[in-house]
Amino acid sequence: MPFSTVQPSVLSADRSVAAPLAQARAVEATASPWRRIDAWLAQPRSARSVVVWLSLYLALAANWPLWKELARIGGAPSIYLPQVALMTLLIVCGTVALLALSAWSRWMKPLWFAVVVVAAVAQHFMLSYHAVMDPSMLANAMQTDLHEARDLMGWGLLFHIVLVSAAPAWALWRMRVAPMGLLSQAWRNALLLAAAVALAAGGALAMNRQLAPLMRNNVHLRYMINPLASIYSASSVVLKPLFKRSRKLIPISGGTALGASYAAQARPPFFVLVVGETARADHFGLNGYARDTTPALAARKVLSWRDVHSCGTNTLASVPCMFSPVGKAAFEARKDDYENLMDVLQASGLAVFWLDNQPGGCKGVCDRVPHAFAFDQLAPEVKSALCDGDECLDDAMLRGLDERLAALPAERRAKGVVLVMHQMGSHGPAYYKRSSPDAKRFVPECKTNALAECSHAELVNGFDNSIAYTDRFLGKTIDWLQAQSGRYDTAMLYLSDHGESLGEYGLFLHGVPYSFAPEVQKHIPMVMWFGPHMRERAGLSSACMEGGLDAPLTHDNLYHTVLGVMDVRTPTYKAGLDALAACRRVG
Repeated sequence: MPFSTVQPSVLSADRSVAAPLAQARAVEATASPWRRIDAWLAQPRSARSVVVWLSLYLALAANWPLWKELARIGGAPSIYLPQVALMTLLIVCGTVALLALSAWSRWMKPLWFAVVVVAAVAQHFMLSYHAVMDPSMLANAMQTDLHEARDLMGWGLLFHIVLVSAAPAWALWRMRVAPMGLLSQAWRNALLLAAAVALAAGGALAMNRQLAPLMRNNVHLRYMINPLASIYSASSVVLKPLFKRSRKLIPISGGTALGASYAAQARPPFFVLVVGETARADHFGLNGYARDTTPALAARKVLSWRDVHSCGTNTLASVPCMFSPVGKAAFEARKDDYENLMDVLQASGLAVFWLDNQPGGCKGVCDRVPHAFAFDQLAPEVKSALCDGDECLDDAMLRGLDERLAALPAERRAKGVVLVMHQMGSHGPAYYKRSSPDAKRFVPECKTNALAECSHAELVNGFDNSIAYTDRFLGKTIDWLQAQSGRYDTAMLYLSDHGESLGEYGLFLHGVPYSFAPEVQKHIPMVMWFGPHMRERAGLSSACMEGGLDAPLTHDNLYHTVLGVMDVRTPTYKAGLDALAACRRVG
């Protein structure tokens, strides 16, 4: 067929193809920017490119707490801007290396989105409460039940999740991940992982002179790297126990017996130990605070030690440690678990009871002794007055207390009683929930769990009201004990588990790793009251005790002090750690 007869048909075909393409380009050129972005997202791409883009996004959108902290530490832009650039590189490379393990197919989209949500939640708490995502913080969070967790929830958290995750949610939904063979995908993922690690190592080495002292002097920065710190800490908490040998329980109560004071006692002893929650020593009027937050205790002439420090900065760390016989250093280095103060008191033959008003419970301390929650067995009218759901004001522990104790074995009660009451205390961030309306002496108070929405004065007012409520609760406890003085020799010891940050150094709440936690998270109140019969029974000099209120004490002293007051003889008792041993009459 001659060329001249073919050419028109070819040209016609070319035009039939070119016309729609040109029309599509014209439509694309006139489309809105959102349409063009959507069309770009819908193009097929590899899982690895998705991982790289997502890592870049998270580094820029979910690490504002880290950038702010670097700016605070560096001071001048010439110092902190290179640090920000280096940390951005390390975060991108680290996140790419982590997510490269998941760069397989479109079925990884839910996992990638979950990482975004984790980063959003972590950033919210770092910005709102200046928390750091270290393993102890995550372990404490995992021990928090729904009632405690709801105080940390709110519209601010939801807003932050939407703000950070809305864009990647849309992008992940629209992105088409191109399929690839398993072997081809595997070696490409391995190459991406190696490249990310190599680039991070190169950057760290190139700026080691700046990076090494920065991270050594500011250890908390490593737990602000988002989302890597949260994923690492959560994995550490979950996986470490799986690879550790199971701890056995070491008995320590062998050889325990009641001392000579029980042989001819006129009345059995009754000792109440109140485990406080989140109270600061410097907010107790007894300790010189400008506000009179403790009038009830002052009126009852209690002893208040002014230099006492906690074992940890969160309940999970402090409560088991303070009841341990081995002290903070040995407790944290232990390979096995030990029986605790509750086991020893029970082994002595005394009636022992743990009453909990904290939904998180006793952290294992009361597992082998009689125990109950304050909410249990409360009358409906009491629940209505004192409780919000399953969360109650501490006064609930004093309701029905006689009936709870009467249920303990009579032969044990005849020897003596030790009652432990575990407070809700000043648990934040919803401090306004920790005091009843008639106890709110400091106003206006912060009435939200979003602390950033309140002024510092309102925040302190809410916290101080919770301390004033604890003061009133302890006063009522002492009055109740005085009413038992015809039948028992009575005494009370109050000791908080840890302190709290109220904005000092930009920190809120508690749980900062102990080695660099501020003093306010470790400096705690310790208060003791003796009925006259109990003080005489224990052979204690009032003048001596009052003269030793500035002695430095820690949670390590609790175990031995309680055993000394209760005259319980056991091989693990150490007089040198008994806070009252020097004031006890010999013989």
